[in-house]
Amino acid sequence: MKTLLCFLVLAALAGVAMADVDVTGKWSGSFNASNPSGETKESTALLVLKQTGTAITGTVGPNEDEQFAIQKGKIDGDKITLEVDHEGNTMAFSLVLTAGRITGEAQMSREGQTMKAKIDVSRAK
Repeated sequence: MKTLLCFLVLAALAGVAMADVDVTGKWSGSFNASNPSGETKESTALLVLKQTGTAITGTVGPNEDEQFAIQKGKIDGDKITLEVDHEGNTMAFSLVLTAGRITGEAQMSREGQTMKAKIDVSRAK
């Protein structure tokens, strides 16, 4: 009985710790894409996120005027995954929330070529 009670208390505390993570809001920063030949294009990123439990909805894009809807999004601990339809192609984001920043990579295949990008954003003021 004590073991069960201890487990329930630990599970409740873990749930409270997870609830402290909320990425809802605007995040802005850099989006540096590279193509298979190694050419890099520096750009900006704006993520407008809404978190409900572990589900994430919202939009991503280079600025306020050009945003694309998040088709699938979730957060698991500090790991964030997003899928966005970009001009008929799926862009997959694999991100990490660390020290008030969201960083990671996006990947998209188009016409048989895979493009990757590094993302580094912080909460917009």
